Amino acid sequence: MSEQPLNLPVEAVERLHEARLFVLDVDGTLTTGAVVFVGDTESQSFDVHDGQGLVWLRRSGVQLAWISGRGSQPTRRRASELGVEHLVLKCKDKSASLREIQSQLGLSAEQTVSMGDDLPDLALAELSGFFAAPSNARPEVLERADLVTRSPGGKGAVREVCEVILRAKGGWQSIHSAAGR
Repeated sequence: MSEQPLNLPVEAVERLHEARLFVLDVDGTLTTGAVVFVGDTESQSFDVHDGQGLVWLRRSGVQLAWISGRGSQPTRRRASELGVEHLVLKCKDKSASLREIQSQLGLSAEQTVSMGDDLPDLALAELSGFFAAPSNARPEVLERADLVTRSPGGKGAVREVCEVILRAKGGWQSIHSAAGR
């Protein structure tokens, strides 16, 4: 662990260093939470910086999972583009879904980082070694978070967490250096 991320306590950095799974809520975390219909078609907007961070994280060996109480074709498409291997949509029980993913991968809560913005996402926090929230999350979620991002959901919050994980794992400098070539 050669890179100290964002002035976090040492124990938080150690938990991030052990991360092998990054679990995200979708609406309000990866998106602004707006639900837009154009006729009968749903439209969603995803931040390109969040996507790049997720690609770097996946390439570093961290598995990606999205667990959402909703579900739409744009979410499926974006997950596919980013190589998200574990996608659970229209989820009624986020705890059960996360436990199943952890079991499939043979990973513990301590190896899991999660992020969410609303009360159902507290179920993810309970099964994770580290929990992050976008700056515009509900107050109860902000209180529980190990890290509150500067950016709101859908506008770079996920990228911030990706960078923090990569720094804790000692991989951010190589990405930063490679990008400058």
